Amino acid sequence: MNYSIGEFSKVTGISAFTLRYYEKEELIIPSRRENGRRFYTDVDIKWVEFIKRLKDTGMPIKEIKKYAKLRAIGKTTMNERMDMLTNHRVILKGEIEKLQEHLIKLDEKIDFYKNEITKEEDGK
Repeated sequence: MNYSIGEFSKVTGISAFTLRYYEKEELIIPSRRENGRRFYTDVDIKWVEFIKRLKDTGMPIKEIKKYAKLRAIGKTTMNERMDMLTNHRVILKGEIEKLQEHLIKLDEKIDFYKNEITKEEDGK
């Protein structure tokens, strides 16, 4: 299916302004009709969803741009793209471990307050 920029914006939840920015930064390259108007396809939807996921996992735009350029080149860059994702995965796992540690410490502090409050209430 083909989508105008407005339709694509609604489907992806990304503003037309941001889509134009992505195009300018060569993160996404929409097809063009004979009259020059851009249109997007279901393949573009999947690609934009992946871009959003990379952003949500903290991959810098600079790296996403590099990945997009490699993707545009084609299958010959699959090893390099896989390496990029593997490296990002290591970083993401490290961040998850840190967050888990923070969560444990936060839970410990919450438990401390619960115990102290219970002691206070039992002492009254």
